[in-house]
Amino acid sequence: MSETKQPEATTDVEKDVSAPAAPAAATDAPAVTPSGDEKPEASRARGARGGDRNNDRKNTRRPRRGPRREERARPEYDQKIVSIRRVVRVMGGGRRFSFSVSMVIGDKKGKVGVGVGKAGDTQLAIEKAMRNAKKNLFQVPMNKDHHIPHDVHVKYASSEVMIMPAPGRGLVAGSSVRTVLELAGVKDVTAKLFSRSKNKLNNARAAVEALKQLKTE
Repeated sequence: MSETKQPEATTDVEKDVSAPAAPAAATDAPAVTPSGDEKPEASRARGARGGDRNNDRKNTRRPRRGPRREERARPEYDQKIVSIRRVVRVMGGGRRFSFSVSMVIGDKKGKVGVGVGKAGDTQLAIEKAMRNAKKNLFQVPMNKDHHIPHDVHVKYASSEVMIMPAPGRGLVAGSSVRTVLELAGVKDVTAKLFSRSKNKLNNARAAVEALKQLKTE
């Protein structure tokens, strides 16, 4: 019986060798190494997909709500408040409060003006002072280097001021006189207050009167 079974086994081996190998069944599952870990190509592809998702999340931002803010137009004149006072009036029904605002405006190119505004609200008083200062604008006589031509000495109410040209020293002044000269654009000048008055409005008006008395050659 052993002799008859042996040739059958040999014939089967020959058939298997001559027949071509059957192709492996195609599957969608990733290839797995004997140890059970994934191949490095699969891990890289998965990491790339995860990175793309993170980038998409970072790049997707919500659009801004509402229209974009437009840049504010620069005002024609620079302005600076010299003083704000609260004024009280005693009436038959009680006391009434209002505000008095003193303001200096100028374009730093020779034009300057001083104005006063009074109202029950601070914002309204500032607007009135601005309009009043525009009415009082005047041109300061200066040369092309923004230097005044000569000395000037003026007394206005209780304020007394003297303004002198000082080449190379810059603007040397104090109180509201400095504000008037700065907004007027005057350079290399020295101002001296001879009075002891602390009234900033009178000091500013004295500086304005001094600048008005300048005469170009």
